[in-house]
Amino acid sequence: MACLTCRNLERAYEAEISEYAEARASVCYRLSSALAAQKNVDMERARYELEEHRLVCASATSVAKLLPERDAPKRSRQLVA
Repeated sequence: MACLTCRNLERAYEAEISEYAEARASVCYRLSSALAAQKNVDMERARYELEEHRLVCASATSVAKLLPERDAPKRSRQLVA
């Protein structure tokens, strides 16, 4: 990916995933799952922002257009046709 925003959003999403995993593995999780629930919300929000940006990002869409049709699954070719 050449897009700086894509890279930053991807890093943020990966950071949220690791924080969520830490919260779930924490001893405090057994006492209160509220922290893990908040980390889960933050992780999903970061994932959504990344996916939303990729829909409008010029570099992400240009990569998809460069893929040859023969590498696309059979079902995808049927949907395009």
